[in-house]
Amino acid sequence: MQQRERPHASSPDDGRYRMLIEAVNDYAIYMLDPDGRVSSWNPGARRFKGYEESEILGENFSRFYTEADREQGLPRRALEIAARDGKFEGEGWRCRKDGTRFWALVVIDPIKDASGNLIGFAKITRDLTERKLAEEALRKSEEQFRLLVQGVTDYAIYMLTPAGQVSSWNAGAERIKGYRPEEIIGQHFSRFYTEEDRQAGAPRVALETAAREGRFEKEGWRIRKDGSRFVAHVIIDPIRAPDGTILGFAKITRDITERRETERALQEAREALFQSQKMDAVGQLTGGVAHDFNNLLMAVLGSLELLRKRLPADPKMTRLIDNAIQGAQRGTALTQRMLAFARRQELKPAQIDVADLVGGMTDLLHSSLGAIVQIQTDIPRGIRKVLVDPNQLELAILNLAVNARDAMPKGGSIFIAAREENVANMPSLKAGRYVCLSVTDEGCGMDEATQRRALEPFFTTKGVGKGTGLGLSMVHGMIDQSGGKLVLKSRKGEGTTVELWLPVAATGLGSVSGEEKDVREFERREGPLVILAVDDDALVLLNTVAMLEDLGHTVLEATSGKEALDIIRREGGVDLVITDQAMPHMTGSDLAAAIRAERPDLPIILATGYAELPPGTDKGLPKLSKPFRQQQLADAIVEVLAPEAPRVASFG
Repeated sequence: MQQRERPHASSPDDGRYRMLIEAVNDYAIYMLDPDGRVSSWNPGARRFKGYEESEILGENFSRFYTEADREQGLPRRALEIAARDGKFEGEGWRCRKDGTRFWALVVIDPIKDASGNLIGFAKITRDLTERKLAEEALRKSEEQFRLLVQGVTDYAIYMLTPAGQVSSWNAGAERIKGYRPEEIIGQHFSRFYTEEDRQAGAPRVALETAAREGRFEKEGWRIRKDGSRFVAHVIIDPIRAPDGTILGFAKITRDITERRETERALQEAREALFQSQKMDAVGQLTGGVAHDFNNLLMAVLGSLELLRKRLPADPKMTRLIDNAIQGAQRGTALTQRMLAFARRQELKPAQIDVADLVGGMTDLLHSSLGAIVQIQTDIPRGIRKVLVDPNQLELAILNLAVNARDAMPKGGSIFIAAREENVANMPSLKAGRYVCLSVTDEGCGMDEATQRRALEPFFTTKGVGKGTGLGLSMVHGMIDQSGGKLVLKSRKGEGTTVELWLPVAATGLGSVSGEEKDVREFERREGPLVILAVDDDALVLLNTVAMLEDLGHTVLEATSGKEALDIIRREGGVDLVITDQAMPHMTGSDLAAAIRAERPDLPIILATGYAELPPGTDKGLPKLSKPFRQQQLADAIVEVLAPEAPRVASFG
């Protein structure tokens, strides 16, 4: 190794070298004797070490080292290495005269004479404090970023090589995906994808998209170490060198399964609210339409009946009138179904023995369903009675049985069963004892979309003209109005079960069997009556008056409550008032209250096509449901005028 030699005699070059060294301010360039004492001092050394030449010449250079470095003998070792190896180079903290520290790059070269004897050292020191501080700041920043990434547990943040191998792994990735760093680093990230996604090339497409477009973002199913699936939101960004070469990819994955489930639950809640609001609106509309429709049917049925009685006996004419009456009666049944759906039909609940009721319907079911259907029942004899309208329950069972038959066009079995259960935690059902009456078929079943709409009014799968779509909704409305619940269970191709959860009847209530009790016969009063008929609908009023007059009564007419009160006060001899409920300004119940204030003994019948009366209505008023026929009208008059007539009665 070439060594510096001290010149034997001064030369013009010596002056130039000194001038050069004296002009350098960014480097401390000075000489040391073999023992390490300072023998020369340039302006650069004076600038960043702070010593004047007179203060430092003859002093050992070890004073520039920190106390810890001096105790470890670093100054001595530096000279020994320079003497042995021909050069010493290193970096470290050094001290200025004022005690402050700076980071120094140090080079020490040995100086030898022509004989090779060591005569001293040339020492060059550069202040690299700014660079050191910048590097330290960068290191701290990188460390903080590493700690930040490692500390994130809600996100999987990791690096991929250009080929897709995992090269880093944070705590969030371990928590979400289940792999420890040593298990996954070096493995291809495609193992997080489902088998179907791997076969479709989804991992490769993700990296290609990120490289081509600068970003890849998507949601999809991913696989954890234990094989379970989760919904992930994934972002992949390419990492490039200054020349644009892809060094790898940064991948961020978030588990959004809970969010997706929350969104799904929220959407279902919104759909349920919308469905509830829609059903309520349809129910409100149905109630109003049913009232108006009942008034129209009232006029049609009554007029047809009177016309049939007064026309001469002509079989062709009679058949046409009977056909029209039958059509109007079907309209009445449709209206009752609409009211049932709207939960506004009039129910007459009683204690019902389900076994007796179903047993009494067997013949009706066989004749209604046809020979291709077999009916099997499983109803224990000891099951408790339920509180429900027997006629409506019979109609509900018949509707469900017909639906079951229609689901089995090639025939099959229908199972009617019942069991008693104690309900403690069933949505929309009060805790207590219930009888679950079920109707099960072996038919085609329903898919989820059909089940969601099955209880909607007018929804049917039977085709145009083959069903009103009100049967199941009517049953639903009746059961709901009775304090129970309808539960629909079905799978495509596996049949359908409809469960009717009916509240068990409390003891002490009146009961009826499956067969309706005979209506008591009451003697008519002697002679015709003076009856006041009140209705704001001219068609209905004309029809009611005609039926009453045909029965032999004298009829007074009023089109409003005020007019009716004036007639009662003026005439004085009215025996009975039959009034419509839904009238403007003064309803039928308001009129009844006004009449009873003046004539408490005057019998009143409330005629209504809308069973749900407003709050505060006198519940003791006998009611006649529209549309009523002449015989129903006659029976209502007989019963309300009977000496032992009950306080509350309902006809039609």
